[in-house]
Amino acid sequence: MLLPCEIATKCILPPVRAMLAKELTTKHQLKQAEIAKLLGVSQPAISLYSRKMRGKAICLENQDEIEKLVKNLADRMAKRELSSKEFIVIFCEICKAIRAKGLLCELHKALDPSFDVDKCELCLTVSKISCLRESLNGSG
Repeated sequence: MLLPCEIATKCILPPVRAMLAKELTTKHQLKQAEIAKLLGVSQPAISLYSRKMRGKAICLENQDEIEKLVKNLADRMAKRELSSKEFIVIFCEICKAIRAKGLLCELHKALDPSFDVDKCELCLTVSKISCLRESLNGSG
């Protein structure tokens, strides 16, 4: 059985990184090497994202809420005003927003046919999960 976070790692992480790379390239005119360093990946990975050869498991374009969250994260990354901990929390918020929209369900069904996504409400109630927020605030 695959956990939703495993599906997210395979199917959400790369497209969000691709969106961040695009935003950091186009709006902030950062070089691929700079973006790679900010995202903790290699420069060739950024090249693959920009050529749409990686990060295409799920289409997040035209998802206004997600685009807004990614643009906000990219702005803060470009200004270098983000701690590692804050980056993680914001990235997880983006993931939770994607999951709450039900965008992961079909991928989960395809990757783990034994899991009954029709009866699953985990992703739809993911906003109730606040462990990372509490950890950031020092109460977790």
